[in-house]
Amino acid sequence: MKDEEQAVRPRRADARRNETTLLEAAAAAFVASGVEAPVRDIAARAGVGTATIYRHFPTRADLIIAVYRHQVEACAEAGPALLADSPSPYEALCRWIDLFVDFLVTKHGLAAALRADQTGFDALHAYFLDSLVPVCTRLLDAATESGEIHTDLAAVELMRGVGNLCIGAESDPGYDPRRLVALLVTGLRNTTA
Repeated sequence: MKDEEQAVRPRRADARRNETTLLEAAAAAFVASGVEAPVRDIAARAGVGTATIYRHFPTRADLIIAVYRHQVEACAEAGPALLADSPSPYEALCRWIDLFVDFLVTKHGLAAALRADQTGFDALHAYFLDSLVPVCTRLLDAATESGEIHTDLAAVELMRGVGNLCIGAESDPGYDPRRLVALLVTGLRNTTA
């Protein structure tokens, strides 16, 4: 009965905040040192002991998957918020693409670490597409309807192009994918409006 109660009962707000802190610390450590960053470094970034991390994420794979999902969710949630808060739909699209680039630079290391489990990797990739393609579609549609961009480009095509421009950023500190991504997004701009 106790396990059923725990499954039904929502998590406390402080427990959700603590998990978010752990995931953000892990993501930062992964960007700085790769997905093999020591758990003690992640714990130090989060301000907790290593036992706390293992209590939430018993294996490194559990932690990597949780970071990946957390980042997908954050990117998905940002789209509608940016559309509501930005001066224009095009500005919202540009700001979202910046967040997407941040995610992708981290994601490449996560994806490589998860490749050993092809079924799990495929499920995470499907989650990524199901979560982010509709957000990018909405942003593209809004910018097109406002007349700011002209495109028949599908969201998945734009996302793939941005993703391809991000390849190599994690292994070449001199390469800034944002410059080329900015050129790509600028190329969508309707210059006749």
